[in-house]
Amino acid sequence: MIDVGAPDGYEIREELPDPETFARLREAADMAPRSTAGIERGLPNSLYGVVAVHEPTEAVVGMGRVVGDDGTVYQISDMAVHPDHQGRGVGTAVTTALDRWVTETAPPRAYVNLLADVDGFYERFGFAETRPASKGMFKRTE
Repeated sequence: MIDVGAPDGYEIREELPDPETFARLREAADMAPRSTAGIERGLPNSLYGVVAVHEPTEAVVGMGRVVGDDGTVYQISDMAVHPDHQGRGVGTAVTTALDRWVTETAPPRAYVNLLADVDGFYERFGFAETRPASKGMFKRTE
């Protein structure tokens, strides 16, 4: 357990979810699905990850991880909180843990990015839109 101001009844643990929980949380949070093969291959390559555990049930109800090259580029990724537990500060605690790890770990001038689907949440952690200096883009494999 790490101290990042988790709300009462929740604990933030420095670990990655298992592949089934990862897929379940993404689906519950209405995020794009990932293939089982991709999840199983990708999770172990994470630089850092945390899960939010609902203490009364021991259920993993939130997650987030950092991916990248561990030197110049870091990406906060797969931030998800089950809808039944949103609005209680769980996502803030998960993001605080990830942001703290990057701040303590990344060398000077590293680029830290994320793709956000929520307006006004990540800005409090120092993130800003990149436009007009640059624009985010993506492509999915089939």
